[in-house]
Amino acid sequence: MVTEIAQIDVKPGMEAEFEAGVRKAVPAFQRSKGCKSVKLVRSVEKPQRYRLMVQWDTLEAHTVDFRNAPEFQEWRGCVAHTFDAPPYVEHVEEVFQAF
Repeated sequence: MVTEIAQIDVKPGMEAEFEAGVRKAVPAFQRSKGCKSVKLVRSVEKPQRYRLMVQWDTLEAHTVDFRNAPEFQEWRGCVAHTFDAPPYVEHVEEVFQAF
């Protein structure tokens, strides 16, 4: 399992619209091959900064299958207009979890 972490800074005043756009895009993720879950968190110190965490079966499920599917365009159509800058995306694998 691979977790995509996208750091997304939104334009001032567009936080609620961005959050609504992510909720609207959830079905696109659900239809995507290899997508297991979607979680959105917001920075306390920088309320215009979010992190979208998406669990995928494999790296390729995100970088190849999703990125080349119509669902990616659907996702971007719901939220891209709220971005203050392009998202910073990285992928992580769990090493361990305590508690």
